[in-house]
Amino acid sequence: MVLCLAEGDSCEWPGEEFLYFGVDLPDREEDEAGEEKAHLCDLGNDLELLVCKAAFTAAQAMLVYVGVVFFGFIPEHRCSSPGVAELSQRCGWSLEEQLNHTVPEWDGHGASFSSRCRRYEVDWNATGISCTDPLGSLVGSGSTVPLGPCRDGWVYDSPGSSLVTEFDLVCEDSWKLDLFQSAVNAGFFIGSINIGYIADRFGRKFCLLTTIFANIVCGMLLVFVPTYLWIVIIRFLQGLVSKGCWTAGYILVTEVVGPQYRRTVGILYQAAFSVGLLLFDAIAYAIPHWRWLQLTVTLPTCFLLLYYWCLPESPRWLISQGKNDKAMKIVSDIAKKNQKKMPSHFKDIKFEDEDCGKQSPSLMDLFRTPQIRKNTLILMYNWFTSSVLYQGLIMYMGMAAENMYLDFLYSALVEFPAAFIIIVTIDRVGRRYPWALSNLVAGAACLATALIPEDIHWLKVITACIGRMGITMAFEMVCFVNTELYPTYIRNLGVMVCSSLCDVGGVIVPFIVYRLVEIWHELPLIVFTVLGVIAGGLVLLLPETKGRVLPETVEDVENFHRQSAPKANKIYLQVQGSEVARG
Repeated sequence: MVLCLAEGDSCEWPGEEFLYFGVDLPDREEDEAGEEKAHLCDLGNDLELLVCKAAFTAAQAMLVYVGVVFFGFIPEHRCSSPGVAELSQRCGWSLEEQLNHTVPEWDGHGASFSSRCRRYEVDWNATGISCTDPLGSLVGSGSTVPLGPCRDGWVYDSPGSSLVTEFDLVCEDSWKLDLFQSAVNAGFFIGSINIGYIADRFGRKFCLLTTIFANIVCGMLLVFVPTYLWIVIIRFLQGLVSKGCWTAGYILVTEVVGPQYRRTVGILYQAAFSVGLLLFDAIAYAIPHWRWLQLTVTLPTCFLLLYYWCLPESPRWLISQGKNDKAMKIVSDIAKKNQKKMPSHFKDIKFEDEDCGKQSPSLMDLFRTPQIRKNTLILMYNWFTSSVLYQGLIMYMGMAAENMYLDFLYSALVEFPAAFIIIVTIDRVGRRYPWALSNLVAGAACLATALIPEDIHWLKVITACIGRMGITMAFEMVCFVNTELYPTYIRNLGVMVCSSLCDVGGVIVPFIVYRLVEIWHELPLIVFTVLGVIAGGLVLLLPETKGRVLPETVEDVENFHRQSAPKANKIYLQVQGSEVARG
């Protein structure tokens, strides 16, 4: 007797996506079939713990994604001039008086290029320098004082240390900090495709553990390497594996829950990223030295290697690769852990793939058919836009130069109401409309921020925060909707390839913000507006995935526009035994 796995059945317990296929038990009494189905669905309480375990990988990836905020923070700085400290002490100057007398173009904030990167070419150790007009006594009243580069290094107004203060990545060498972050994004971009292929070819668990280990090694090396060049190389390698770690964990948890829980699990997984931001902010405040901070946040991630013993492989991936026995063993183990009894006939079930073999993922599979091709292109653009607006608004708001730790805290806190709004709306109206609206709100808020006069600063901050909340919602939406629009055998590859455009956005967004602002201060916001509005319109062209199971085959995706569930799943259950056969 061959039993087709219907795609329309759902389970009440979060956790048995591999059982979520729904076991149609034909030719039985309806009550008996319902009882068997309920029992199968009741096997999944252990999956809540699985989701919590995998969510820690999101916090680990957060350290790489936003670590540059604290590892590479740029404190206020000025040229070091021999003799200035001694002169200031002899004259009894306050710090402000010292800066006014000895730093070029000092305006009280040290914001100009000359005040940070040029110094007076005078001998501050000379005798007879006046305490009231030191420059006049050195070069004569009314004479122009020559300026020169900072030959003796810089003085940093910071109690801690960062890459900038350790390697003097300021002024003519400020581009090296950009290279430090670009190396991560370059690693993200390359790793997106390669790590995605590994996850689809060798499994989610193998990919997750491998990238966790590589991330730990890279994190520890960053603590001890002495040169800037090696730091950039290791940073690139860290980017190469860290995104694969985050995505493999995300794919794993979304493949083991039913559609009514997939949305919540996806948002909670990303909420772990936001919680990690808060913890990272607190740790960075307590440890303002970047190498000690790197060590402190890396050591706890060693415990994630315990996933080898406590995290199962995705049964859905095992089935797609023809490893049906292993998938059944995981189902049985979860039943035992939850002290549930397997249904009487479930142990006799065997899985058969209609295509009689496992499928190998290919990059061309993302563009071969019309619906998958359209999904891929729209998702690519939305990943790009989300990255540009998300990081761009952080950079733009950061130009106000307020307390670094408070600014980071505000940026982290705004992500929680965004997640809450998604949770309370997405099940009621679906994926498309909240996602499209969040992009449109982000774009409109950017336009409003650009049009509000500078003297109403509080209103500009509020509208910018609304835009930040909108793009945070869009970012979270593209993450979990991406997994719902590809069949199993190319799902991880699809997420990796599409999200690689996020890394492209991360590479160019500093140029959008810091270069365009020199032309017109509000011009970056106008660019963000255009990108956000287009993204919102394109989202409406995607199929709705609310309440739909994850597609298994290309045919499922091509037929996604239909309102009714697909007729079959292409995977069948072979029940051995005459007791379930038709009479």
